[in-house]
Amino acid sequence: MEKINWGIIGCGDVTELKSGPAFNKVPQSSLIAVMRRDAAKAADYARRHNVPKWYSDAQQLINDPDINAIYVATPPSTHEMYTLAAIAAGKPVYVEKPMAGDYKTAYSMAEAATAENIKLVVAHYRREQERFKKVKQLIADNAIGDVRLVRLELAKQALTPEELADPKTAWRVDPATAGGGLFHDLSPHQLDLMYYFFGEVEKVTGLATNQGGVYGADDMVVANVLFKSGTVFNGTWCFSAAKAADYCEIQGTKGKISFTVFSTDSIRVEIEGKTEILDFSPLLHVQQPMIEATVKYFLGTGPNPCSGYEGAEVMRLISEASA
Repeated sequence: MEKINWGIIGCGDVTELKSGPAFNKVPQSSLIAVMRRDAAKAADYARRHNVPKWYSDAQQLINDPDINAIYVATPPSTHEMYTLAAIAAGKPVYVEKPMAGDYKTAYSMAEAATAENIKLVVAHYRREQERFKKVKQLIADNAIGDVRLVRLELAKQALTPEELADPKTAWRVDPATAGGGLFHDLSPHQLDLMYYFFGEVEKVTGLATNQGGVYGADDMVVANVLFKSGTVFNGTWCFSAAKAADYCEIQGTKGKISFTVFSTDSIRVEIEGKTEILDFSPLLHVQQPMIEATVKYFLGTGPNPCSGYEGAEVMRLISEASA
């Protein structure tokens, strides 16, 4: 394989800017087909993004002999179905986060890829962004000493009736489709970073409840994680708050690192009384670095940036934290 020719299953909003255009900007990579069940929307996407082919049937896209890799960008409830179909066709898969609706399903996807010797990558794309690679480097270099505690908070105001009436938003708080509301939609970005930074997990505890009652999924989650390294993580997610918040602080024995996950492109490093603000350029296509790493992996020139088993482990953290 000298070039990755991509087919996208599910060319919805996430693919418009975050990921879709990047497939044609990465070396040795091209987007040649898209699929959406609504044929008119699939054709419109292909026209606007200069994609040569479009389909309204996923299996037809998977069976296209010109396509040698599949990007699954549908809601989580169908990730397993399309991933397994692509694996059965012998084609490597890049699947969106959250990897599945639950840990058991995610793990079975990873096992299926291993059994068939098919490459599988989970789109935890923040791992490949320079800002978070810098945080990982600082931790690895012991810049703030031994890491003791991580405190994370994400808060948003409750969704309005108008937002809940919009299908683009409504599916994200439908447990049957998204797995568990906004916590399942947003926390994979954060919990995967913690797993990326600190490694294997010793213990997870948590509680979840529906305080606002404006939709069926839980809107409040509190999680505690003990990593095998000894680092303790405490996270709070509230989706019926008066004021938005997005904050993460990593406390060490010599200093701390502070950053947001969703809001800015800088990190604050405080070491022994000295403070440094590190700024990073925003990305037009936030998944482009991850797609580039995935292409290298599929071509055999780089490691897997996020394996199916790693994606499944993040799903385990989510499931146990919100049980």
